[in-house]
Amino acid sequence: MNLASSNSISAQPGRTIRFRIKRCDGPGKPSYWQAFSVSPEAGANVLSCLQQIAANPVTADGQRTTPVVWDAGCLEEVCGACTMVINGKARQSCSCLVDQYAPNDGDEITLEPMSKFPVVRDLWVDRSRMFHNLKRVKAWVPIDGTYNLGAGPRESHEQQERRYALSTCMTCGCCLEACPQFLPEANANKWDTSFVGAQVLGQAHLFNLHQTGEQLASDRLDVLMGQGGVSDCGNSQNCVKVCPKHIPLTESIAALGRAVAVHSVKRWFTSK
Repeated sequence: MNLASSNSISAQPGRTIRFRIKRCDGPGKPSYWQAFSVSPEAGANVLSCLQQIAANPVTADGQRTTPVVWDAGCLEEVCGACTMVINGKARQSCSCLVDQYAPNDGDEITLEPMSKFPVVRDLWVDRSRMFHNLKRVKAWVPIDGTYNLGAGPRESHEQQERRYALSTCMTCGCCLEACPQFLPEANANKWDTSFVGAQVLGQAHLFNLHQTGEQLASDRLDVLMGQGGVSDCGNSQNCVKVCPKHIPLTESIAALGRAVAVHSVKRWFTSK
């Protein structure tokens, strides 16, 4: 994508904008705010401005400080690592164009780390809980030991299209940041009882739709019918509003709710 071609014409050239950044020097340490002045190039994104600040870490009032820390990987809205709260909304900083957010001289952009995950430093958070929850629901296709069984089951084009939308999830955390039911958990021992969130529910639905992945559907539904499962969803629908990939998360949650209801009835009659 050519960043310079996206709405940069309306931005004032040669302007100086202000970044107000919520900082933290390490886990458990108090947060504080610092402001930095940046003269962005045409088509610049938030990450390129952070790189400018890192190259010359001087605050807007002239005080030298430490470089701002953030996480990033792909720089093309695929890995989800650079997610942060920008002007109050969780999104990827690599695809956030400064010309759109601060087009005039003196405009301000506020950057904060996501509040639902432990802060490692500054804008960098630890998303381990998300990957832990994926393990809880066995969000994978069980293919170990199947290499000599020949080709797998064929899938219709319609089913491929349905699953593709769910497969674009990049574990960025936007849906969890916006979810009122997904609460910050400082104690990792509570991860197995707290709400898994829309991201995990979407992935559980994805693999339950897979003709090989559905072999673990019963195990997934066992987890999702328990504490922290699909019934903990409050149906605020914030998740679909902030998802950068426009994944139909509420459809997945509804489908899993029905599947869990049927599964629980079956468990009632088959359990000893």
